[in-house]
Amino acid sequence: MSQPYTPSARTRLVREADRAVYDRAAAYKILDEGFICHVGFVVDGQPFVIPTGYGRVGDSLYIHGSAASRMLRRVDEGIAVCVTVTLLDGLVLARSIFNHSMNYRSVVILGTAVAVNDAKEKLEALRLLSEHILPGRWVESRQPNERELKATLVMRLPIEEFSAKVRQGPPVDDEADYAFPTWAGVIPLETVAGEPVNDPKLDPGRAVPAYARDYSRKR
Repeated sequence: MSQPYTPSARTRLVREADRAVYDRAAAYKILDEGFICHVGFVVDGQPFVIPTGYGRVGDSLYIHGSAASRMLRRVDEGIAVCVTVTLLDGLVLARSIFNHSMNYRSVVILGTAVAVNDAKEKLEALRLLSEHILPGRWVESRQPNERELKATLVMRLPIEEFSAKVRQGPPVDDEADYAFPTWAGVIPLETVAGEPVNDPKLDPGRAVPAYARDYSRKR
């Protein structure tokens, strides 16, 4: 269901504004298909951008990692962050090199994350992170023990200030270039799972589970 959202001054797209998407449902669909987000933050005037896994539930984005992580320790101090997720859908080959492009879907989230300290919420957040990547795996894996939970920091970022941007379709050339004698079009790209490879130490009698054998990132 469409959920229109009014962007803030910081998230309203100015350049190529026609590609802007201000709809929660559309933005969440992009987030739910992605694997990696990039967390941008500034420490003592030095900007950093760190890639990490994530998971979403409702209007919150969860990230996690080692409690010793510089990124998470800084984020836990309440500094502002910019989180981005991008899906690459195709290479757009125009007649002019200047007009080559890419088809993509992206989301930018601005805000301040908070640490998840409640034990139940923390475990549930870790389950959601696991299920985001590989649905069905959590229940078949050993659950985190107390030592592992203490060594893990989970942060929750409210998805309050965000925008999405989408580019799709064929190349757009200058009118004079449409007669230029070269191929033009789109090379579609997608994430495709290969055949699962057994761990060399796996019990030979252990079959590949359906969620791994039939894995697909399409949601």
